Amino acid sequence: MTKKRKRVVVGLSGGVDSSVAAKVLLEQGYDVVGLFMRNWHDTTGVLEADCPWLDDKFDAEAVARKLDIPFHFIDLSKEYRARVVDYMFSEYEKGRTPNPDVLCNREIKFDVFMEKAFELGADYVATGHYCRKETIKSSTGETYRLLAGADSNKDQSYFLCQLSQAQLAKALFPIGDLVKPQVRKIAAELNLVTAYKKDSQGICFVGKVDLPVFLQQKLEPKKGKVFLVPPESELFNRQWQLADNNPSDEILDTLAKPYPFHPKFGSKIGEHNGAHFYTIGQRKGLNIGGFPEPLFIIGLDVNFNQVYVGMGKQHPGLFRRVLKISNDEVHWVRPDLALNMGQARRLKVRIRYRQPLQDGILYQRKSGLYIVFDQPQRGITPGQFAAWYQDDELTGSGVIA
Repeated sequence: MTKKRKRVVVGLSGGVDSSVAAKVLLEQGYDVVGLFMRNWHDTTGVLEADCPWLDDKFDAEAVARKLDIPFHFIDLSKEYRARVVDYMFSEYEKGRTPNPDVLCNREIKFDVFMEKAFELGADYVATGHYCRKETIKSSTGETYRLLAGADSNKDQSYFLCQLSQAQLAKALFPIGDLVKPQVRKIAAELNLVTAYKKDSQGICFVGKVDLPVFLQQKLEPKKGKVFLVPPESELFNRQWQLADNNPSDEILDTLAKPYPFHPKFGSKIGEHNGAHFYTIGQRKGLNIGGFPEPLFIIGLDVNFNQVYVGMGKQHPGLFRRVLKISNDEVHWVRPDLALNMGQARRLKVRIRYRQPLQDGILYQRKSGLYIVFDQPQRGITPGQFAAWYQDDELTGSGVIA
């Protein structure tokens, strides 16, 4: 009797990575099905609004024909707007900077999309992410490890930092052991239409956007003042050394707070169109010139609609050593490795995609989880995700307060 092959539904995006992921799965003996999802209709603020999703669909369909696998199409625009885009608008309105790609993976690709895949008889869902999954078997069951991709230049584990054990159980990452040149070579040898296609950029499934224009769908422009804060300001005189050697909850909470910017600490140098359109560390978009060095946004006050900037990329207002994650925003990919109350652990951390891993200590306290970095970090941004690693395994993450 022939053993039934496991069915894998691949999220065919119309890009080279998912195309090769499907090919690898075929070689591994799976019953492979391609599923393309449309997640966005509105082209407001999209820089290349001719119809990129339709081009991607045609390319995905061409790959499915070439590989001789079934192809399906699904429209998840309603769910994407409700779970990702509305969240984006809400966060920007609060002066925070969300990461829609992380949300898209947690809420769409490995949730709604996964449910649709199961309706097609899937045993697993696969994507073209550059990361790896490993299974630990024990007497109590299986535990899944989320590992960095073999290609350190393309490692995308950070984007999956909010996945749960239940989601990882049904996930496959077929190209995690490959590097990008290998993926391109495989696609070229198969003469796939996606072989030399550029990697997608911008917001997941929306594309490259003019962010203020995009946000103006929901957020009104309103004129406000821009203040230049000098580097010698007393604002930045924080005693970071107090965070060393098992600091108290009070010290951690004080050092984790963003700098309390106020007009008295700076001088007005111009105007902006709405503090909620900007983000910490941003250089372009203010259109204020005439200074010896570039201006970077170091602080936002959406309540009073004020933007604070510093001159030069080494301005102290861009750097902090401590951040906080509210307890309800802490997520452990490996719940068995979660810190108990009062515990601390030295791990590697990144606060944005492609940032080199940074050394730091995680402290779990009643008031939240704190990360104390060995070195000051540039552009710690509320709303973004901090992800922590034990060796090459991503074990948890959380939203920066």
